[in-house]
Amino acid sequence: MELIDYAKDVLTTVLRNGGDFAELFLERRSSTSFSCEDNRVEKAISGVDHGAGIRLILGEKTLYAHTNDVSPDGLMTLAKHISEGALYERRTRPHEFAPVRFQAAVKTAPWDVPVSSKLDMVMSANDAARTLDPRVRQVLVRYGDSLQEVMIANSSGGFWQEQRVQTLLMAHVVASSDGLIQTGYESVGGTVGFEIFDENNPRDVGLKAARQAVLMLEADKAPTGLMPVVISSSAGGTMIHEAVGHSLEADLVQKGLSTFAGKVGHRVGSAVVTVVDDATVPQKRGSFFIDDEGTPAARTMLIEEGVLRGFLHDLLTAKRGGDAPTGNGRRESFRHKPIPRMTNTMIVPGQSDPSEILAETNHGLYVRKMGGGQVNTVNGDFMFEVSEGYLVRNGEAGPAVRGAALVGNGPEVLQKIDMVGTDHGFAIGTCGKDGQGVPVSDAQPTLRIRELTVGGTAS
Repeated sequence: MELIDYAKDVLTTVLRNGGDFAELFLERRSSTSFSCEDNRVEKAISGVDHGAGIRLILGEKTLYAHTNDVSPDGLMTLAKHISEGALYERRTRPHEFAPVRFQAAVKTAPWDVPVSSKLDMVMSANDAARTLDPRVRQVLVRYGDSLQEVMIANSSGGFWQEQRVQTLLMAHVVASSDGLIQTGYESVGGTVGFEIFDENNPRDVGLKAARQAVLMLEADKAPTGLMPVVISSSAGGTMIHEAVGHSLEADLVQKGLSTFAGKVGHRVGSAVVTVVDDATVPQKRGSFFIDDEGTPAARTMLIEEGVLRGFLHDLLTAKRGGDAPTGNGRRESFRHKPIPRMTNTMIVPGQSDPSEILAETNHGLYVRKMGGGQVNTVNGDFMFEVSEGYLVRNGEAGPAVRGAALVGNGPEVLQKIDMVGTDHGFAIGTCGKDGQGVPVSDAQPTLRIRELTVGGTAS
């Protein structure tokens, strides 16, 4: 029996006791990962994760279950189990499928690259970091690649298949001197094959992380107070992702857990700020052809020249709010139900020359690399560490400073951005929400916040 044939039988069984919508999500993920620590490979993992999840929607209620048995009998057993939880007056039957398939376009498939070549690359990054400076004490290098094959079928007649490839390399370095410890971090990756290393030398990944750690050993203590802050495009869009992006996810908005609730059409930022979420950008870590519900990837306008235009939706939140789904229904794996998530979230480049933004700032803080942080989506308050920062003196980046943190409020910061550069820089990561992690990237141009609280360590 063909997959498309028994998928319809499964959905028919799911809906036998009533329901508004049924969905089958099949996934097969092959992955390889290595990590090098203390000059040796500590972990080498390769495996396959294969399973299916079934979702049944009954009004505002969702039933979800998953299994590793993806045989027709195994899926039918799961379908019967879920249907037993439905005693629902509305009866629906699956529509005829209209199959669509998307194939990953990679130049060099990671699974065709010998393991020895991957190990050589990891050790190259490790050696580069360790030989930069004797103050480098610890180096952790991680490599990973994966091939995710998904099939999504639903009772509305959707039937999609997509192949997704991810490749990633990161380095984390610890340097110390006279009791002072500092760290550096660098990563490259995306929805791309092994060809990503044609333009990203693994040695450079290790070197950049080591240079950052060593630089911060020599840096002065950061000042404290209100001051202008210039954030370089090289910092990526960590701040916009954390301080603003999560508050634009529709499930949080509809639960009253977002500071942007009820503000569509209202000005929420300065006129130079435009924010989009775009899963169609080629090869970025948050990119795909379809989301995990089968909705096509899209470029979603969130904030246009300072005015809030909309939110990030999955199928459920779109229906609940009377909106169109935006292609942001994502899940970590077949074990999880989809929820609204960011993909590639960014501030769109503006009109200012990046060098002029710094030149027109007499004093303040220049941020070249952001660290971790936390945000309260209800009120927008945030705190982010600065991994690499410099004092601004007379329009130039002066001495490096360590221990700086940016403290503020997301909506207020959007109002205080007064210059946005023509450049653009991406950062990558894995975004966590509701116990799920999904690959994302974020981006921004060089920009200036005319006033922001900097928490420092200088007395």
